[in-house]
Amino acid sequence: MKAIRKYGTCFFEQYAQIALSALVSREFDTLVNKDRPDLQSKDGHSIGIEVTRAMEESRAAEKEMLKDLAGLSPSGRDETLDQILEYGYSFGIGKSKYIGARELNYWKMALPMQRILESKVAKAGNGFYGHFDRMGLFVFSKDDLEEEDALKAMNYTISLQKYLDIRYNSLFLADVNDLYMCNLDDGLSAATRLIRYRITPQQRKEFYLEAVHRQINK
Repeated sequence: MKAIRKYGTCFFEQYAQIALSALVSREFDTLVNKDRPDLQSKDGHSIGIEVTRAMEESRAAEKEMLKDLAGLSPSGRDETLDQILEYGYSFGIGKSKYIGARELNYWKMALPMQRILESKVAKAGNGFYGHFDRMGLFVFSKDDLEEEDALKAMNYTISLQKYLDIRYNSLFLADVNDLYMCNLDDGLSAATRLIRYRITPQQRKEFYLEAVHRQINK
């Protein structure tokens, strides 16, 4: 379990912070990597963001991961791609997904989107992550997400926490190519709740390698 923490969740938490800072707001620059929740403001009460992953639990998904593990990649590998495969992290560049051997068992344990939303909303509502002025939930998706998928996840989260005293204010959904920011606060129209941020190939490369750099230099 310690290996999973070292090579899995911390990397994703750092990638999430890098993406949020670059795409959404520089206010996320100073968040620190802690636990319950994973990203927090230094004062311990202004901003708290829990980071998690969602993927399908099936034999087909496992086979896809094994293909990634085998090192299937676009033609014309370069030094950066070789670096990523060597480091063995799961969130790769381009449309193919690269996954290292150290991550395989971790991904098998991941929960699909609906179940992960239910679990994280329940924990927040029970005070598991403490009390913050603004709380966010950041979910990585192994599958590509369309705007319709993001809207469904957003509306489901709103319904789950409707009667809870402690709620998430924001839901962030990330796949390889996009980051969706969903505002979960009351009193907003549907048209103003969802913002889609495109992630360019160059940004993916920069985010990825910066997260790897932070892992190496911890």
